[in-house]
Amino acid sequence: MAAVNPYLTFNGNCEEAFGFYKSVFGGEYPYIGRFKDMPPQDGNPVPASQADKIMHVSLPIGHGTILMGSDSSEEFGHASVVGNNFSISINADSKEEADKLFNGLSAGGTVVMPMNKTFWGSYFGMFTDKFGIQWMMSFDENQGKK
Repeated sequence: MAAVNPYLTFNGNCEEAFGFYKSVFGGEYPYIGRFKDMPPQDGNPVPASQADKIMHVSLPIGHGTILMGSDSSEEFGHASVVGNNFSISINADSKEEADKLFNGLSAGGTVVMPMNKTFWGSYFGMFTDKFGIQWMMSFDENQGKK
């Protein structure tokens, strides 16, 4: 069965927030990536003002739960507003499960990013369901090979 994790979005202070969360929960970041680590999108490099912002960070906080987050901004087409600055992230056990959950939950909603292979190696997609809840769906083929 899929794992469900909270995904928080910040207006440029993700690193500070996760430093705080880490001071409370303890642990280490299995991954922290910055926007400068992304390949250029549509041939455009990441603006220098955004290069060191957090693209993705994860912090294990309990029995199988991972707190995840990133910075967002209008340059990336989405400025965070308190109240819409979180998503439910599902890590599926298979590509088939990811597709089934994505297709079922996104029915009647708005697909933001269709399921597809990503540069970081996951099969990933995002949508807002018909009730206005933001979701992220992921399947990592290497999750059991580490």
